[in-house]
Amino acid sequence: MDKIVIGMVGAGRATELHMHALHRVSGIPLRFKTIVARRPEQLLPAKEKYGFEIASYDFNDLLDDPEIDVIDICTPPYVHEDMVVKAIQAGKHVICEKPLTGYFGNESDVDPIGLNVSKTVMYEKLLKSLEHLKNVIEASDRKFMYAENFVYAPAVVKAAEIISAKKSRILYMKGEESLKGSSSPVAGEWSKTGGGTFLRTGAHPLSAALWLKQQEAKARGVEIFVESVLADMGRVTPSLSEYEHRHIMARPNDVEDNGTVILSFSDGSKAVIIATDVCLGGSKNYIELYCNDAAINCNLTMNDMMTTYFLDEDGLDNVYLSEMLPSKRGWNKPFIADEIIRGYTDEMQDFMEAIYYDREPKSGFKLAYDTIKIIYAAYMSAEIGKRLYLN
Repeated sequence: MDKIVIGMVGAGRATELHMHALHRVSGIPLRFKTIVARRPEQLLPAKEKYGFEIASYDFNDLLDDPEIDVIDICTPPYVHEDMVVKAIQAGKHVICEKPLTGYFGNESDVDPIGLNVSKTVMYEKLLKSLEHLKNVIEASDRKFMYAENFVYAPAVVKAAEIISAKKSRILYMKGEESLKGSSSPVAGEWSKTGGGTFLRTGAHPLSAALWLKQQEAKARGVEIFVESVLADMGRVTPSLSEYEHRHIMARPNDVEDNGTVILSFSDGSKAVIIATDVCLGGSKNYIELYCNDAAINCNLTMNDMMTTYFLDEDGLDNVYLSEMLPSKRGWNKPFIADEIIRGYTDEMQDFMEAIYYDREPKSGFKLAYDTIKIIYAAYMSAEIGKRLYLN
């Protein structure tokens, strides 16, 4: 192909991250043709900012355009499954922002579904959705690319290189993504997001842990899989007074604002994954590996490449320091080359090369499938109060 022609659906934060990364792609000619979103106040500025030729309010305009090679889905999760299926069946490659899918309710459910629908029911429905998606994707020759930036983060990639070279055994892992809540107006609603902070933010370190164990398994020539999940989920911010709540953005209606999950792998190793919406000071992202012959700490943010101290914020209005940082005064650790350090640039480079050179992406359907399955197994485990064994 002369150029990869891209269609985008969504105009929020995920679109911003993807487009900044796509503009850094090298060696692959790209054409940004059509962006689709529902709200004009987001759509029209996004068209100009990212250099799209056309702005539309109709997803079908992407499906029906024979020039568009790939559709990048950066919408809220509740429409992912429908859009993925339609895009694949229309002959388009697909990039899908996490999570792949989830449970978002049906007509017979009592609202709010996060409080009234059994997580066991949700888990069973999710498995059916996943099998449907799997069948659609496997029946096609189109590529499905799962936008999980953590597995492209330079520190995580280097950890995988070390593990593979030494044939190390990862005995224990810790991973976390925490912040002070989401800026999304629907983040507190299960019917729109399919879960709370463990789905929104915990998916990142979870996917990284799963991917790193697979790199270990590949290097050692063995099979390793998640055998069981033990989880605890909580919702603590509703107990705060308005004054106590003043620094935290989280407003969960029927979703969790904190979650801790223990994964037990078939080789006897463990991983602990933490996600919260109650962490002040910017976003916290790390993966720690305890190996038989190494200790590896991947500190994505906050890292110490730069520290700053300001007594005031004069002139800093348009200077980005870090995500979810309410004030630039005092000591801070700015995010340097954020798109690179957190993996977005290499993620999009890999996806475009996968399409252009007709090869499989590093982050594909299996990682998307395993991640959301384990997240919903964790929700079920937390509800029933015991370990859940996976088939």
